[in-house]
Amino acid sequence: MAKHSKTIPQRGLRVADQIQKDLSELIAFELKDPRVGMITLTEVQLTPDYAHAKIYFTLLKDSKEEVKQTLEGLNKAAGFLRNMLGKRLHIHTLPALHFMHDTSTSRGLQMSALIDQANAVRAADFDDGQAASEADDQPK
Repeated sequence: MAKHSKTIPQRGLRVADQIQKDLSELIAFELKDPRVGMITLTEVQLTPDYAHAKIYFTLLKDSKEEVKQTLEGLNKAAGFLRNMLGKRLHIHTLPALHFMHDTSTSRGLQMSALIDQANAVRAADFDDGQAASEADDQPK
């Protein structure tokens, strides 16, 4: 679903959501390029004049080579996808499709791992401090 903003009219958000839905179906069922495997479209950002659409996608495997191959396949198929999208959508201006790899999920996983690591260190420090204070409290 597209990000909701005050600057984009409500119709633009609905069109972006519909583009995301239709492109997901087209890529899954119509696109035969072997470079494009299972991808997830995370967001579509549409310019106010509908001239350009940035389509963000993620992959199951985020290796650099896999992303590069998928991006090449999607960019090569952009004309075909735009043509097929034109048959589904009935809007005056059909946007040019620009595909971008979405790194927010991998960055989120990295941040989560860092938080878990910091919490583990903090818990270990707390346990060490508690054990030291208990040793001091023991009668001799």
